[in-house]
Amino acid sequence: MSSTEMQVPAWQQEIFQVLKEGGVKQVAYVPDAGHSHVIRSVIADPEIDDVVLTTEEEGVAVVSGAWLGGQRAVLLMQSSGVGNCVNMFSLLSSCRFPFFTLVTMRGEYAEFNPWQGPMGKQTQAALELMGITVLRADDPEQVGELVSAGFDAAFEAGERVAVLLSQSLIGRKKWERK
Repeated sequence: MSSTEMQVPAWQQEIFQVLKEGGVKQVAYVPDAGHSHVIRSVIADPEIDDVVLTTEEEGVAVVSGAWLGGQRAVLLMQSSGVGNCVNMFSLLSSCRFPFFTLVTMRGEYAEFNPWQGPMGKQTQAALELMGITVLRADDPEQVGELVSAGFDAAFEAGERVAVLLSQSLIGRKKWERK
């Protein structure tokens, strides 16, 4: 195990393990530090295609198209991106596609950027309003089980599920001055 792998929290490794063992073939994302371990792991895995998005709502279409093509796909996004997706979420319920997303939260614990606050406070409500079941991980010990349970609900039961990864779980973000 390299020194980089040893520094990665176990819960982040568990997320990638759930995706890999669950047969995910595509991961769509807008780059985000909170998802960086999963993104790096996906890029390094020749069996999983990484799909870099310009905006999160494209990801709803990407994962839906993957399902139509016989593949499992997951959308990684930050809470601020949920607001960009609300209209596209109607595709999921209209077509009854399974859907699984992992959302890193902003606008809560020790947030320094006031721009992140409004959507961070409404992320769960916006997802639920669009018929998406929300699970929330606040403790590192919860992550693996919640991600696995949400993944199974999506791909075994055909549900639409979001797992919110709390800002306290991810850690404080600070502006860096150089």
